[in-house]
Amino acid sequence: MRPFQTLLYTRTTLNSLHYKTFHSTNLKLIKDPTTVSTFYDPISGGTVTRRIPISNTQTPQPSSSDSDETHQDDRSYGSLMPKTGPKTVFFGGGKSKNKNKVSWVCSDCGWSDGQWWGYCRECKCVGTMREFKEVVVDNGGKTSGFQVSEKIVQGWLGKGAGENVPMRLTDVNKGVNPLNWRFPLSGLFGEEVSRVLGGGLVPGSLVLVGGDPGVGKSTLMLQIASIIAEGKEIGKSAPVLYVSGEESVEQIGNRADRMDISTDELFLYSSTDIEDILEKAQVLSPRALIVDSIQTVHLMGVTGSAGGIYQVKECTAALLRFAKKTNVPVFLIGHVTKSGDIAGPRVLEHIVDAVLYMEVGTLFCLGEQYSSHRLLRAFKNRFGSTDELGVFEMSPCGLKAVMNPSEIFMSEKHSDSEFLAGSAIAVIMDGSRTFVIEIQALCAPGSSLSRQVNGVQAGKADMIISVLMKQAGLKLQSNAIFLSVVGGATLSETAGDLAVAAAICSRHFPIPKHVAFIGEIDLGGELRMVPKMEKRVSTVAKLGYKKCIVPKLAEKVLQGLDFGDLEVLGCNNLKEVINTVPSFKLKTCTTFFLDG
Repeated sequence: MRPFQTLLYTRTTLNSLHYKTFHSTNLKLIKDPTTVSTFYDPISGGTVTRRIPISNTQTPQPSSSDSDETHQDDRSYGSLMPKTGPKTVFFGGGKSKNKNKVSWVCSDCGWSDGQWWGYCRECKCVGTMREFKEVVVDNGGKTSGFQVSEKIVQGWLGKGAGENVPMRLTDVNKGVNPLNWRFPLSGLFGEEVSRVLGGGLVPGSLVLVGGDPGVGKSTLMLQIASIIAEGKEIGKSAPVLYVSGEESVEQIGNRADRMDISTDELFLYSSTDIEDILEKAQVLSPRALIVDSIQTVHLMGVTGSAGGIYQVKECTAALLRFAKKTNVPVFLIGHVTKSGDIAGPRVLEHIVDAVLYMEVGTLFCLGEQYSSHRLLRAFKNRFGSTDELGVFEMSPCGLKAVMNPSEIFMSEKHSDSEFLAGSAIAVIMDGSRTFVIEIQALCAPGSSLSRQVNGVQAGKADMIISVLMKQAGLKLQSNAIFLSVVGGATLSETAGDLAVAAAICSRHFPIPKHVAFIGEIDLGGELRMVPKMEKRVSTVAKLGYKKCIVPKLAEKVLQGLDFGDLEVLGCNNLKEVINTVPSFKLKTCTTFFLDG
C-alpha cells in the first residue's frame, strides 16, 4: 500500500487524491528532464527527497499549452499548479476576504500600539488607550485624508500642482512684502481678532477654535466669515464658504439675520462629507473655508464614525493638505470634553497652525456677574505670540469688542470726594493685555473674626499683613481684616502686592484719587520690580491717572519716557510709600502706627 505522502511547502486538498510537487527543471544541466520532490513519510517519521524523471511522475499535467509555457521555468516555493475539475477547498480557505486589524490608540496623543499595555508608552498617560478595529480589504486599499485632498487639489490647480522641489531660503519670500502678507480684518471686532491671531489672517493657515458649548464659537466664526468676505481693508470682496455639519442652511441664515449680516459673498452649505466639502470649495474658489465642526465631518473609507480618533485625524489631514496647496485659510470649530480639553486625539492640536480657545468670563476667575463677556486666547500660534488676549461682550446682535476691559474691574463711584477710603488701584497683566483692577480692604477693630479674603490668596494676604506689622510698624493685631477684589477677579500676580498693602492702610487714611500702585513686596518690606513695567505705567497714563507708585529701580528704568501728565514716584520700601502718599504722611503720628 502506497503511504500517504504530504508535500512540504504546499497544501493538500481535501477532495483530490493527487498532490502538488515542488519541481525544478533545467534542460541545460540535466540531459533527461527530472523533478525533485520532497515528501513526508509517516512510516519513517521523516522527509524523503527524490529525483524522479518527469515521464515517471504521476503528477497530472495541464492540458492547455499556454499553461505549459507559463510554468516551464517556474522555481517558486509553494507555487500552486493550475488545476481543472471540481472546486477544491484549501486549509484556511473559505473565510471572508476582509480582516479586522485591532489596534489600541491613545486618546490624548494619538499613539497607536498593537496591543494593550494599560498605559500609553508615548505620553505615559494611564487609562487613555482605546480599542479600534480597522477593516482591511483583500486589495489592501485604504483611504487617507491626504489622498482625498490631493485628488481635489490636482483637479483644481492642475497636474503639476503637487510637484514640489527644494527652494533656497532667500528665494522663498522674494518679492513678498511682510506688511501685506497677512489678510487684515476690519473694524473694532476684526482688530481684536487680528491681535489674537498675531496681526491678521495668514494665507494657507489651519486654525482650530475651541470652547464650551454655547460660548459663541459659531457666532464668532460667522462674524469673521462676514468680515473676510467683505474685504473692506483690501477694497475687494471674495466668496467665503461656511460649512456646518450641525445646523441647516436655514438655521444659519436666521442667526445671520439676527446679527444683521447680509454679505453677498458669504456662502452657506450643510454637509458632513469631507470629499463633498472640498469639491464644493473647488467650484467656489473661496477666500476662506470654515468647517463647523471637525467632530461632525467624516471621510469615506476611514475606520470609525464621525468624531472618532481616526476620522478626526484623517479629516484634519485632508483639510491641512487643502489649505497648504491652495493657500486658502481654513477655520475648524472643535468641541471640548468635560475637562475642558479639545475633543479628539491630541495630535489634532499638533497638526493645526493655531489653537484659539473661547471662554466665558474666566479672566482671573471672573464671576457670574460678568458672564456676558467672552475671552479669546491663543494657546498655540505658529505665526504670532500666545500672550495675546481678545475681550468681547455678547449682545443680541453678536459679539462686540471691549475697548477698555479695565472697566469690568472698577467699582462705580458716586462720591465727589477726592480720596478713596479702603481701596487702591492695582495694574496687572494677562498675556500682553493690561488691566487696572480695584482692591478693597476693611479693618474692623475688636472683631472676633481674624481675616477673610475674596480674590486674594490667603497665604499672600497673611504675608502682606505680617510685613505691614513688622516692617512698617502698623498695629493690626486686634483688627479683623477683610480683603476683596472688585469684579470677582482672582489676584494671582505679585504686581498687586503693593496695592493690597495700600488698601489696608487706606481704610483709616484715604488715598487720593487717580493714584495707582505697581510693585511686589518681599519679607523685608522692600519693593521689587515686576515684568513689563513700561506697558503697565503707559496703561495707567492713558486712563488719566495722575500718580503711580513704583519700585525705585523702576523709576530709573522709566526715566526719559513720556507718560503725559502722569507722575511716576519711586520708593524703596513700605515706609517710603507711607511718607510719599500725602494722606499717609499726615497721619503717621496716630496710634495706628507704632513709634519709629
